[in-house]
Amino acid sequence: MNGPEIHVGFAPGLHVFVPQARRHGATAVATDGVSTLGHVVESLGVPLTEVGALNVDGRPVPASHVPAAGETVTVAPVDRPQRVPGAPLRFLLDVHLGTLARRLRLLGVDAAYESTDIGDPALAARSAAEKRVMLSRDRGLLRRRELWAGAFVYSTRPEDQLRDVLERFAPELRPWTRCTACNGVLERATKEQVADRLKGGTERSYDVFAQCRACHRVYWKGAHHEQLEAIVNRALAEHG
Repeated sequence: MNGPEIHVGFAPGLHVFVPQARRHGATAVATDGVSTLGHVVESLGVPLTEVGALNVDGRPVPASHVPAAGETVTVAPVDRPQRVPGAPLRFLLDVHLGTLARRLRLLGVDAAYESTDIGDPALAARSAAEKRVMLSRDRGLLRRRELWAGAFVYSTRPEDQLRDVLERFAPELRPWTRCTACNGVLERATKEQVADRLKGGTERSYDVFAQCRACHRVYWKGAHHEQLEAIVNRALAEHG
């Protein structure tokens, strides 16, 4: 770009996406005089999924605004909690976020997950077809125009990832209602209904069971229940 020069400043919440030199005040950026402000912001490293208000010389503008020479742009992060209009709040996670997907499902949040790398075009197409918010750490994926909605997952630690998603979107939490394996809905099951899938020790020791309507996986309060319960209780205390 070698056209009109503008000045762009990013809020601290977006500094993770921009070089150190652009993190302090508004810095000069050469544009081509044709590209939209949204395109300019993304060319500087910030996916539009992470952008909230765009202001030019103190007035709000849309991402479709074409910058003119001398304008000063301030870029703010999305408001939290972020509202996603037009469909029930549902998520789609890429292949790298399996633990986060299972924890969201544990809390009863509708979280589809691709366990294999099906490629960015297919993920974006599924997001659009099913109206799911795409969660990913892949900035290139989040810049795809066919996405219905998306959000960058800022941390690599599952605990922080979960906290970030719950804080950002404030989904309704309904723990123990979804299958952590396939995202299906759980229903109560009697011991007789699931007896053929229980080992002897489990059948003797437990009486309360649930079963996934989709994949028929059976659940009970087994050896890992206390660990899972701690995750649930922490999420409810902070975001319930």
